Amino acid sequence: MTMRKLRMSELNRLSVEEFKSEKKFPFEIALDEVRSLLNVGSIFRTADAFRCQKIYLGGLSPEPSKEMRKTALGATDSVEWEALPNGLSNLAKLKDEGYQIWAIEQCEGSVELQKWEPNLNLKQLFIFGNEVSGVSDEVLAFCDGAIEIPQFGTKHSLNIAVSAGIVLWDYSKKLL
Repeated sequence: MTMRKLRMSELNRLSVEEFKSEKKFPFEIALDEVRSLLNVGSIFRTADAFRCQKIYLGGLSPEPSKEMRKTALGATDSVEWEALPNGLSNLAKLKDEGYQIWAIEQCEGSVELQKWEPNLNLKQLFIFGNEVSGVSDEVLAFCDGAIEIPQFGTKHSLNIAVSAGIVLWDYSKKLL
């Protein structure tokens, strides 16, 4: 079998305008004090890949910038976002709108990703926390539960952007 890389024109990618009008998967992302603009840019790119409805940039999470484009590759133009400088105070509103709210966190009572069974009739909000301290206790109190990604090495955490990719891939598989 001979293989060759596909040209960009052969990938059938949506334009930014097409993406914005296309139906999205029923989930949003909230970043709880994520400080690295490269991590945030990478999450924008992953959110675009999985047709995320919206990203909330909580607290000190940086807003899109020229420097962020290095990892976002234009996804800051396609994915809707909202800065929440006072933190994720909108969680109660989203819960009232029918979202299931999930912290991606290692904590007491967390469910391993492969055992997680979301209600596919409800919209989901995935919260990713600070690179060092994770999802804050204040935000955890609003969550319906926590999802943990199993790990088998000596480290006990993954990069936040890697975690986002794993969780969103798993969720999209459950939807399709």
